[in-house]
Amino acid sequence: MKLMFASDIHGVAKACEEMLDIFEKSGAERLVLLGDLLYHGPRNGVPEGYDPARVAELLSRHGERILAVRGNCDAEIDQMLLPFPMMGDYCTMFEHGRMFFITHGHVYNEQQMPPCVPGTVLIHGHTHLLTAHNAPFGVVLNPGSVALPKGGNPRSYMLYEDGLFRILPMEGAGELGRMAI
Repeated sequence: MKLMFASDIHGVAKACEEMLDIFEKSGAERLVLLGDLLYHGPRNGVPEGYDPARVAELLSRHGERILAVRGNCDAEIDQMLLPFPMMGDYCTMFEHGRMFFITHGHVYNEQQMPPCVPGTVLIHGHTHLLTAHNAPFGVVLNPGSVALPKGGNPRSYMLYEDGLFRILPMEGAGELGRMAI
């Protein structure tokens, strides 16, 4: 199974278009969105290219291939614009005998995990900081943000295939992080 993970679009249409282009070219079966899809949030200034209605339209075209969780900037009104569910605080998947705990990161995160089995893979967004490291419960991965990266990071996303996670820049080549499970 090949998956693409992306987070924190925050209503930026150009970033969403670029992300969807990468998704189509990647060959991934599913696009897993880690929240903060349409709204820019009160802590962020209005980003250049902010067009949440356009982002909703773009994402809706791929609705049957999207899995999504709610971010702290997502609201019920956003769900009314999208054909795929996105209001859950988390979802889980199982691959290679491991549980993937997929969330935005504002409710559940490395410091606030629900009970989980050893080897759990926590995948979240929220911080806009890419990361791939081991933790006492398993592995922590954050693909960064496709629209509003922080900490000097480039805009980025993550691909998963055959037990390997790779964090990649939206522009250019090379890997920004990798983790095998």
